[in-house]
Amino acid sequence: MRPRARQAGFTYLGLIIFVFIIGLVGAATLKVGALLQRAQAEYELLEIGAQFSAALKSYADATPRGQPPQPRSLEELLRDSRFPSPLRHLRKIFVDPVTGKAEWGLVTQGEGGRIIGVHSLSQAAPLKLANFDSRFRNFENREHLSEWKFMAEGGDTGAPARPGAPQQPDTGMAPPAQEAQGQAVAPAAPQAAFEAPSLPRPEAQEPAAAPEAPAQEEEKDEDEPPREEEAPRESPREPPREPPREPPGQAQESGR
Repeated sequence: MRPRARQAGFTYLGLIIFVFIIGLVGAATLKVGALLQRAQAEYELLEIGAQFSAALKSYADATPRGQPPQPRSLEELLRDSRFPSPLRHLRKIFVDPVTGKAEWGLVTQGEGGRIIGVHSLSQAAPLKLANFDSRFRNFENREHLSEWKFMAEGGDTGAPARPGAPQQPDTGMAPPAQEAQGQAVAPAAPQAAFEAPSLPRPEAQEPAAAPEAPAQEEEKDEDEPPREEEAPRESPREPPREPPREPPGQAQESGR
């Protein structure tokens, strides 16, 4: 009886440890899942906020002359009735992915409460604190999501020109000052011509004298006596040839 009771006690203790481990794993999984869902909601919030910023800028760029460039409500972004044919700058009023409601905080300016930006109504701390895109470089190290304010991108508070009207480029240079009428402008003094200093000319170098012949050779020529001219050699003369003599017998016959 005692061994069986001990075995039952060890089995019960192992079951309790197993259930505890499963609970820890489940809680960690739920926590990780919640963090991932929250990160996805913040990503969607940034994308929706960028669409609101683009819509506000489009509304300001299309403003006719003499009218304010900011809307009074978000519904005016859906239907801009300032033109004969209404324009749509925003497709719809998006739902806040963090709060789950189509309600947004408004950033207003001026007496009429013109909208220049929107933000979330959530007071939760953001998970993303750094490494934002260049469009949201002012969102770093914020304590609440409501501090992520999506303003009009490059919106101009002045009265913009009519759509299609040519715009003059801003060169960033001040216009030239106008001269008073009837006032003569003194001519500028002529600048003295710049004369380059004359450089000294190099002196012509005299050609080097030819080297003198050594005195020894001249002395040798003076000491040697003049050589006698050799008489031309005569060619040897040949001796005169005598006429052939006839034999005596032939001479007598010829006398006869």
